[in-house]
Amino acid sequence: MLIDLQIHSTYSDGYLTPTEAAEFLASNGVKIAALTDHNTVGGLDEFRRACRKRDIKPITGVELYAKLKHIKFNLLWFNFDDKHPELHKLLRESQQRRRGRVRNVLKKLAASGYKINVDKILDKYNHYVPINRLAGDIYANGHNRAKTQKILGKKKPREEDIIKVYFRNKEIGIMRETYLDINRILKLRKKIGGQLVLNHPAKYGYINVEFVKRLRKMRIDGIEVLSPHHSLGAVMYIQNLAHDMGFIEIGSSDFHLHEGGRFPLQNSWQYFKIDSRYLKGIEKIIG
Repeated sequence: MLIDLQIHSTYSDGYLTPTEAAEFLASNGVKIAALTDHNTVGGLDEFRRACRKRDIKPITGVELYAKLKHIKFNLLWFNFDDKHPELHKLLRESQQRRRGRVRNVLKKLAASGYKINVDKILDKYNHYVPINRLAGDIYANGHNRAKTQKILGKKKPREEDIIKVYFRNKEIGIMRETYLDINRILKLRKKIGGQLVLNHPAKYGYINVEFVKRLRKMRIDGIEVLSPHHSLGAVMYIQNLAHDMGFIEIGSSDFHLHEGGRFPLQNSWQYFKIDSRYLKGIEKIIG
């Protein structure tokens, strides 16, 4: 059975609405899916309705930026009470801190010659502020586009290149994520339930096994095995690691958008299928 436990929508840094995301999943034969927007649950109700209309079982989800002392990582959280006020308080705090950091970078960009109405551009985003879509908003201005193209030496730069100029630029200011302490997350999990999963642990080509062991001792439930961010070697290694540590194994596309243009390969589902039969213990999440 095809599943997908990490999808992003316009409520965070995705480019499809929750309804459009459900349509995309249905077109690919997915039967169980989770919308896991960054630090927001704002799109879940729409996603659930859209999935049920298309015979897809929706799983409650969110993706969090977490930290354990100096180590920063990403967590997926499934099957929790998304209406609980303490959860909303936690997410709002994170969203507000992120908004403040984005505002500071935008002010520096404006001071360095980019044409940006800081309040107007931020008002477009009521939940998580996505720097990928903000970069697109800035680049859409003709003056900013010409300035960016000159810096990069490209007429058609990729989104990643534009983001680096605006938000990963040491001369202007580096946008840093807002991380939540893992102990605070674990404390809240005791109240609202669900399963916590370490996602794309080999995204940067390295797996910190001792760190993964620490998370398991802290009762993190699962680990993402199947991911477009993982090489085949990483998939095999994490699969064995999950088996040895008793993790639930999950898989996802981490879908954000279609590539666009005339490229024949438009999204991960054209080459990468997530089949539940390869994921030990997955029934504890998908039922």
